[in-house]
Amino acid sequence: MTARPWLNAYPAGVPADIDVNQYTSLVELIDSAFQKNADKLAYSFMGKAISYAQTDSLSRAFAAYLQSLGLQQGDRVAIMMPNVPQYPVAVAGILRAGYVVVNVNPLYTPRELEHQLKDSGAKAIVIIENFATTLEQCVAQTPVKHIVLCAMGDSLGLIKGALVNYVVRNKRKMVPAFNLPGAVRYNDAIAQGRRGSLKKPSIKADDVAVLQYTGGTTGVSKGATLLHRNLVANILQSEAWYQPALKKIPAGEQIVTVCALPLYHIFGFNTNMMLSLHMGGANILIANPRDLGATLKELSQHKFHSFPAVNTLFNGLLNHPDFGKVDWRHLSISVGGGMAVQSAVAQQWLEKTGCPIVEGYGLSETSPSVTCNPVDSTAYSGNIGLPMPNTELKLLDDDGNEVPPGQPGEIAIRGPQVMAGYWQRPDETAKAMTADGFFRSGDIGTMDERGFFKIVDRKKDMVLVSGFNVYPNEVEDVVGQMPGVLECAVVGVPDAKTGEAVKLVIVKKDPALTEEQVRAFCKANLTGYKQPKVIEFRTDLPKTPVGKILRRELRDKK
Repeated sequence: MTARPWLNAYPAGVPADIDVNQYTSLVELIDSAFQKNADKLAYSFMGKAISYAQTDSLSRAFAAYLQSLGLQQGDRVAIMMPNVPQYPVAVAGILRAGYVVVNVNPLYTPRELEHQLKDSGAKAIVIIENFATTLEQCVAQTPVKHIVLCAMGDSLGLIKGALVNYVVRNKRKMVPAFNLPGAVRYNDAIAQGRRGSLKKPSIKADDVAVLQYTGGTTGVSKGATLLHRNLVANILQSEAWYQPALKKIPAGEQIVTVCALPLYHIFGFNTNMMLSLHMGGANILIANPRDLGATLKELSQHKFHSFPAVNTLFNGLLNHPDFGKVDWRHLSISVGGGMAVQSAVAQQWLEKTGCPIVEGYGLSETSPSVTCNPVDSTAYSGNIGLPMPNTELKLLDDDGNEVPPGQPGEIAIRGPQVMAGYWQRPDETAKAMTADGFFRSGDIGTMDERGFFKIVDRKKDMVLVSGFNVYPNEVEDVVGQMPGVLECAVVGVPDAKTGEAVKLVIVKKDPALTEEQVRAFCKANLTGYKQPKVIEFRTDLPKTPVGKILRRELRDKK
C-alpha cells in the first residue's frame, strides 16, 4: 500500500486494516447474522416487530420459491419497492438462492424501468403494487418472465394487513389500476416456497451480488457490478469505523437504527440493512420519509441510536414542529452522506439532539463508503473525513499524475470495496479505472496535512439533488425528443432545500411551446428528482468553436 498519512488521525480503536475475508460471501454473513441473533428484533414497521428468526424463515422460503421458477445461478432479480419488510426478505432470498439483486428506484418512469430491466437482463422482479402500472407499460419489452407482487400490508398479519391494504388502495388511492397476468402475490410465493426446500448454491467471493445502477456521463444509466467481497468488505470497514461511537451504547443493548434512507440506494442498502444485520441491530423502517410528520410520529415511539441520512432529511426534520416530540437522547451516531451536509444544518442538529452529524463520502461504485469523519467528532468539520481502513486515496490531474500536496485533483480510490466494473461496459470501466487499479470518482478534492479530504468541485457535469445523481445528458436526451425543442442544456443550480436543483435551458423550434408542456413531458419521462425545477427559454445556447455547449456559462448566469 502507498503511504497513508491519514492513519495518524484515526480515532483510538480503529485499525488501519481489517481482515476483509472473514466471510466467503454476503450470504455467509447473512446466515451467520440470522443464527447469532435469532431472538432479536430485526425490523420494526408500522408497529409490527419482525425478528431475525422470522426474516430468516421468510427469506429461506422466498429463496426456495425463486429456485422453483427454474432460474439459473447468477440470474438477475430486480426489486422495486420502498422500505417495507418484504425488501430485506427479498434481498436475503435472492442472494441465498444464488441470484443477483438489481435495486430499482420505485419512482422510475416506464422508460427508465425498461432500460434497467433490459440492461441487467433481469428474469424476475419483486414489485410493490403501488408501482405495478409502471411495469405493465414496459414489461413486454424486457426479459422479465416472473413477477412477484407485494402490498403494503403483506407483513402486518391478517387483520392489520388487510386494513392497511384497504386504506392504501381505496382511501388514499395509492394503487393505480394495473393488469399483470401471471403475477404471483408475495404471500402466495412465500407459502409455495415453504412447501419446497432451498438448495444451497456454492457462492464465491468473486461472484456478483448486486447491480447498483448509477447515471452515466453518456446519459445512460450503468450498473456498478458489486461482488460479494466488495459488499462484505464495506460492511466490515464501516463496523470498524463505528466502534468509538458504539462504545456510548450501554453494554448488551441492541443498536437501533432509523432506516429512512431508501434501501434501493446503496447508502441505505449497505449502511442500514447489511451493517445492522451484521452487528445484530434493528432497523425502524420508514416507507415514506418525505412525510415528515409521519416519520417523526414513528420515531417518537422508539428508542434509537443511529441515524444515517442526507442533508435534506436532517434539515426537513429540524424545521418540523413535531421535532421536539421525539426523544433524541440516545442518538449516538448521525451519519451524513449522499450530498454535502450544510454547516447551518449540522450546527442546528448538534444543538437540538446533542449528536454531531458525521459526514462521509461514497459512491455506488464503492459499495458505498470511502471516507468518513471520526465518529467521536464533537463538531462539524465541512470535509468528507479520512479514508476508511484498507482504503487508499490519491488526487490526480487530467493526465493521471498525482498532484502536489495542497493542490486540488480528482479523487481516485483503491480498496476492497471498489466495484469489479460497469455491467457489460468494458469501455466505460476502462475509462473509470487507472492502470494500477484506482477508480476515478469524477469528484475534485483536496487533502490537508492530517489526511482529511474535502470536495471542492465535480469534474463531471452531474447535478446532485438530495443525494441522487442527475446526469444532464439523460435529461437533455429526453427533452430533445419533444417536437417543439430545437436544442436544450441542463445544469445544476444551488437550492436551499435539495443542495442542487435541475435547471433546463431550451431553444424553441416551435414558438408556441410552453413551460407547462415541457413540465408535463418531463413528468411522464423522468422520475421526480430528475425533473427540472427551473425552466428557461433562450434564443441560443453558449457554445465552444466546435459547437460544444458551455454548461459552465449557463451555470454562472443564474
